[in-house]
Amino acid sequence: MEQLGGRHKPAGAASLDGRKRFGRGKRLAAEALAAVVCLGGLGITGADNLQTDSGELCRDSEISRESERMPQASGGGQRAEDGREELTGSLELAGSSSMEKLTDALAECFMERYPGIIVTAQFTGSSAGIESVLQGRADIAMISRDLSEEEMAEGLAAYEVALDGIAVCVDSENPVAEMTQQQLRDICTGKITNWSALGGGDIPVVLIGREAGSGTRETFEEMLGVSGRCTYANELDSSGAVLARIASTPGAVGYLSLDVLHAAAGPEETKGEKGRESDVRNRVRAVALDGVPPTAENVRDGKYPFSRPLLMVTGGELSAGSHAVMLWFRYVYSEEGQSIAEKVGLVRKAPEKTQ
Repeated sequence: MEQLGGRHKPAGAASLDGRKRFGRGKRLAAEALAAVVCLGGLGITGADNLQTDSGELCRDSEISRESERMPQASGGGQRAEDGREELTGSLELAGSSSMEKLTDALAECFMERYPGIIVTAQFTGSSAGIESVLQGRADIAMISRDLSEEEMAEGLAAYEVALDGIAVCVDSENPVAEMTQQQLRDICTGKITNWSALGGGDIPVVLIGREAGSGTRETFEEMLGVSGRCTYANELDSSGAVLARIASTPGAVGYLSLDVLHAAAGPEETKGEKGRESDVRNRVRAVALDGVPPTAENVRDGKYPFSRPLLMVTGGELSAGSHAVMLWFRYVYSEEGQSIAEKVGLVRKAPEKTQ
């Protein structure tokens, strides 16, 4: 079977009710129109006008059916109007909440491309995602940290799908616009407890972090050299919760995936959930570290100090997986999939074969 993507070499279980099912309405529209697909590669044309909302990352266009002429994914199939046997099956993903926006967008577009394959995802943390794969509850884990030696010994295979930066963020009223890594280290370990020490107001520092088991927390603390020594005021279970707490807490500081900060509601989205999400983001600001702001360009160029790979993990080599898993990774590594990664604020990463 064709080898897709590249193994990642590291540098050093939720309930059914927690699952996210994608694209039901869009799948029906795609089946009815037989022309609704995502943008870009895999023989698909029309790769312009991407939007930041996962539901708007796909658009109507003509598609090539050639890449779909392969065995069905699982569970049988049915004949399309052109006589081709349509792929059917399901994919279960579980893992990092830092990869929620990327996975949401990929899943919506993948299901428009392959309307017979149902994608379900749970965002319960990197370690929980790994456990779900090991126990057979998920096909793919999404993790925002490297695999441990123990996890690799279980036969897991990790594939790098994008690069991400971890931004250090404060509430928008805080005048501190940059700090050194040493100053950040002192904040995290309780040596700096008031923003006046960094030229800010006389306001106590409130350190917001992720819960134990979070890939973002593990990577951040390891990169900063403060593993197990952070004096958190709050430890929250999702990136969205960290974002909201920073936005609502004077003196707050915390860390977030770049893509969490990237999306902003358009001018027409002034009401409802989208407007509320945009308002929260507008009340949070990323600071520069050692004079380097956390931008996708600086992550890509290696200038920003806190960058990391985002990984998707399977229980073994892709060649041993289902057709649905193979199709998913082919889609993720396609021009279209990597364009989606860029549009949600991440850095595309060409797959490299490693051991």
